[in-house]
Amino acid sequence: MLHMPVDVRSASLVVLAVLASVFALRWAAAVFIPLLVSLMLTYALAPLVDRLERWKVSRWIGAAVILLGLGGAFGWTGYTLAGNAGALVDSLPLAAQKLRLAMRTDARGADPSTLDTVQKAAAQLEQAAEENSAKVASRKGVARVMIERPSFNVRDYLWSGTVGLIGAAGQLTLVAFLTFFALGSGDTFRRKLVKITGPSLQKKKITVHVLDDITGHIERYLLVQILTSAMVGVATGLAFWAIGLENAAVWGIVAAVTNLIPYIGSVIVMATAGLVAFLQFNGIEMALLVGGTSLVIHTLIGNLLVPFLTSKTSRMNPVAVFVGVIFWGWLWGIWGLLLGIPIMMVVKAVCDHVEDLEPIGELLGD
Repeated sequence: MLHMPVDVRSASLVVLAVLASVFALRWAAAVFIPLLVSLMLTYALAPLVDRLERWKVSRWIGAAVILLGLGGAFGWTGYTLAGNAGALVDSLPLAAQKLRLAMRTDARGADPSTLDTVQKAAAQLEQAAEENSAKVASRKGVARVMIERPSFNVRDYLWSGTVGLIGAAGQLTLVAFLTFFALGSGDTFRRKLVKITGPSLQKKKITVHVLDDITGHIERYLLVQILTSAMVGVATGLAFWAIGLENAAVWGIVAAVTNLIPYIGSVIVMATAGLVAFLQFNGIEMALLVGGTSLVIHTLIGNLLVPFLTSKTSRMNPVAVFVGVIFWGWLWGIWGLLLGIPIMMVVKAVCDHVEDLEPIGELLGD
């Protein structure tokens, strides 16, 4: 074990360093996120490159073939879903009109609820307040000014959306090149890290153990994610097929991919699938059935089974996993939700091998 003496002064410096690190991570998110995504892809694809290397294929050629194949698979999936996504966007005005008519029909045939009564009372109070303010303004000889908010125009957001797409494409290209160079380099950086730890054999052994723990944790985490995403995709596709929703297989693929985004992925599939079901079946009941089915599947598998399996494979308690996901989601948004758990695994692996950081590792452990 390494020994790092800690006193009040050093603890204060640690707190300041942590705060500065959080600020730096948030400020330089455009740099750190591609690096960490590339690291995750490297861990995920390294076994395939190693297998090709055992078959006498150069690592650089193997990495290029795997990345091109992966890019082609994503491109084919995007091309397959493009037509459905375009049809969904084109049908949004019709969906809004149908939903408004359905809600009006239900409101006409139902008795006013308590919420409606409160809303009417609030509207009357607001009207009375406006009339009173108008009278006061007229007595003082002040003209009343009405400010009209501009209507929402989609074209106003096209430029910002285009800039965002260009930035995302640039980051994706950066991730692809970083992953290619990391896969082609093999264990070069691993050997360099072991070498720069110092001449002490004990420090070299500790570094090797930390790197082995990190590799094992991330590989098991990726395996859990792949298996549970496949389960979510198959269950969603079969359930939607049994209900009669069109393109059930496509929805299964979408559910499997969005399952990688903790907690938010289930909301995305539930909302979009419910909208498509409302358009197809012309009924709110079927929309609620489809959306509820998707939510149940994601809740049971994605939001309950995944944290449980993750905590078991990484020896981390579910509370720490949940809190870590919240923190990294606040820090980096959706990318933080994707990368939060692997980052916590790395932190735990380091803390378990540093004597004065063992309390943190114990706090994260199960």
